[in-house]
Amino acid sequence: MLDSGSTHVRSTTEQGGAVPIVRRITLGMVVNLDVTVPARDQGGGVFVAIGRAFANGPAGLAIHAGLGLLLIVGAIQLVVRSAVARHRPLIWLSSVSLLAILGAALNGAAFVNSGSNGSSLGMAMLTGVALLCMTISLYVLGGAPRPEDRGATGS
Repeated sequence: MLDSGSTHVRSTTEQGGAVPIVRRITLGMVVNLDVTVPARDQGGGVFVAIGRAFANGPAGLAIHAGLGLLLIVGAIQLVVRSAVARHRPLIWLSSVSLLAILGAALNGAAFVNSGSNGSSLGMAMLTGVALLCMTISLYVLGGAPRPEDRGATGS
């Protein structure tokens, strides 16, 4: 239960090292703005940066870039399937999601290329836009698919 009558305010020194840790966790993606890209990985263009992520980058960066490319392939497939189904809301949502994923990928590559804080923030924000579109798509589609929606023949 909360003690709303208490007037005691804890000072930063009473909280010890917890405040800096909580601040870092709370900032989430914005903390990434403090990352410095090594000078040897900068320059050469956005698409060269993607190659460097796979060839020279740490394993985490290579996995991150690989998953991003798989997301692009999946988003393209979603746009195509939405268009084939002629489901207008899904066509719009999946198209915006694809554009946001492409923008996030380009911003991520630009970040590796230049170390620009704006590119890092752009990548994080566009990823959020893509996730929001995908979440709305799930809402628009409704509940779990029925067996007849999956093309089951009963055998």
